[in-house]
Amino acid sequence: MTDLNPEDVLNDPCVRRVAAALRSFGIRGQITVLDDAAHTARQAAEALGIEIAQIANSLVFRTHRDKKVAPLLVLASGAHRVDTFRVADLLELGEISLAGADFVIKQTGFTIGGVAPIAPTHPIETVVDVSLSRYEHVWAAAGHPRAVFPTSYDELLRITAGHPCEVA
Repeated sequence: MTDLNPEDVLNDPCVRRVAAALRSFGIRGQITVLDDAAHTARQAAEALGIEIAQIANSLVFRTHRDKKVAPLLVLASGAHRVDTFRVADLLELGEISLAGADFVIKQTGFTIGGVAPIAPTHPIETVVDVSLSRYEHVWAAAGHPRAVFPTSYDELLRITAGHPCEVA
């Protein structure tokens, strides 16, 4: 992915979709293109020079409720490992499991590593890790493994219609 210049990343259709959504919400934070793809929260934090806990990891899970499977987006601090039993219990779900790449693309329109908290191709229930509230600024994926944007916990709740949740 490093052979793409920043302009190519910004012109990616998924990144453009996220940029349009950010504008529609009146968000002023600009999308930043990283030098290399950030496939982990640690890589993104290192590239940005911030704490790993300031990364809002977008993790897509398969939920099972009433014999139906649906996606769940968990925006978790990069410092946390999601406790699936806790989240399932809090949301009164039968169970949840981390989704595979095909399910993620089908439900969000994004590839793993670039799943943005906004502008999915289908509506998706979202929970936001309450520990992100400790930071004035957090960073989230912007539709591509090299694209991120600055935001805040309160802004994430607003733009995703997400529910606050202790995920770890």
